[in-house]
Amino acid sequence: MLSDMTLMRPDAFVGGEWIAAAARFAVTDPATGRTVAQVAKLDAGGARRAVDAAQSAFGPWAGRVPQDRSAILRRWFRLLLDHREDLARLMTAEQGKPLSEARGEIDYAASFVEFYAEEAKRPNIESVTSHLATAEMELWREPVGVAALVTPWNFPCAMITRKAAAALAAGCTVVVHPSAETPLSATALAELARRAGFPAGVFNVVTGDAPEIVAEWCADPRVRALSFTGSTEIGKLLYRQSSDTVKRLVLELGGHAPFIAFADCDLDLAVDEAVKAKFATSGQDCLGANRFLIERPIHAEFCRRFADRAAALTLGPGDQDCDLGPLMNEAAAAKQEAHVADALARGARLLTGGTRDPQGPLFFRPTVLADVPAEALIFRQETFGPVAAIAPFDTENEAARIANATQYGLVAYLHTQDPRRIYRLSRALEFGMVAVNRTKVTGAPIPFGGMKQSGLGREGSRHGMEAFTDIKYVCRDWADHRSAPEC
Repeated sequence: MLSDMTLMRPDAFVGGEWIAAAARFAVTDPATGRTVAQVAKLDAGGARRAVDAAQSAFGPWAGRVPQDRSAILRRWFRLLLDHREDLARLMTAEQGKPLSEARGEIDYAASFVEFYAEEAKRPNIESVTSHLATAEMELWREPVGVAALVTPWNFPCAMITRKAAAALAAGCTVVVHPSAETPLSATALAELARRAGFPAGVFNVVTGDAPEIVAEWCADPRVRALSFTGSTEIGKLLYRQSSDTVKRLVLELGGHAPFIAFADCDLDLAVDEAVKAKFATSGQDCLGANRFLIERPIHAEFCRRFADRAAALTLGPGDQDCDLGPLMNEAAAAKQEAHVADALARGARLLTGGTRDPQGPLFFRPTVLADVPAEALIFRQETFGPVAAIAPFDTENEAARIANATQYGLVAYLHTQDPRRIYRLSRALEFGMVAVNRTKVTGAPIPFGGMKQSGLGREGSRHGMEAFTDIKYVCRDWADHRSAPEC
């Protein structure tokens, strides 16, 4: 139950109005299987209607002084915090994560809105030292137009605000498509955006079938930017579908993070941070550590401590006091089973877990595998669940080689006390972000993003507005050529 039941919105939000549809789809609680809501299922026509609304609203919104956009964003930020508990409970009901994690996500989501409320006032005109006599030069940052935002189920609020706040601050209007598994968080954000005073058409949420809706936006030349968070496979598809309209793209794709611990590390700290890096959001996080590379002198002790900590974690429905909630769907649970079975068949040792939990079909026990060979599926694919794979290494070069042996390059975790090694590995690791002796590195002020097939562009920080703006170069001649003296 929510304190403010008007935040439960099972319809799409287009042009400042709630849009129902005869076709509906069920949103279920992954912990219990019960239906939370029946949500409007819009089609390509609904997607076009949203772009119509966003395109009509774009000129007036872009034409506002930045302080006006900033003030509305700040009101949205305050409303998010005022309704933190309801938003967290709604998220837990449809996504399954423990309430403590859901509350943390609402704070995280709100931080992007606050940050970009300030950044909205800062895209100043940049002057350029002229190389032409009698000419003055300026660079203007101008919003690109309508931005399409396609977001995942694992962070259903934060992934919207991280994208939308940047685009709105830049002067763009947005059309949002949330995952069909967690649309209620998105429509609640839309209700609060309406209360904050965003004009009709500036912020739109289109619920329904992703392939139909997103394909329509990829083909629409009025949609000038597309920001997507999800799998690398779908990111590649959207890349191809957007090529004919040459959109600005931000793609935050898969991760396959290595966690590297050397013998000189603070072992207590390393184990603590390893638990955080693996089991937050039940492992369903692109930042989640997947491959644990432990220097041989501490390998056995790390395995023992880490397995003991994993075995002590509690599972349960998110509205109870627990460490891990359920996985999102059957495909996720089946993938954990497949990766565990493959690793064991190739000679890995099971230290704890390895099976589903009796609480329900989507609960998977925290699992630790030791001595996992490089050819195992879990060392080659993103597991996206609560299964940790550990292998020993002997040299610094070996650790870097194994860590980099992946198409992904989002984040790497490094534990060592040697400052020279920290520098060498931070350079050698082919990842967009490197966390040294800690796990939490993200936040509104930092540019989130990866290398290789982990994506394009950055989200958060001032760089997060770049994909939503064009640079316009203005060259003005100031000389009166009619009276200019001869040289």
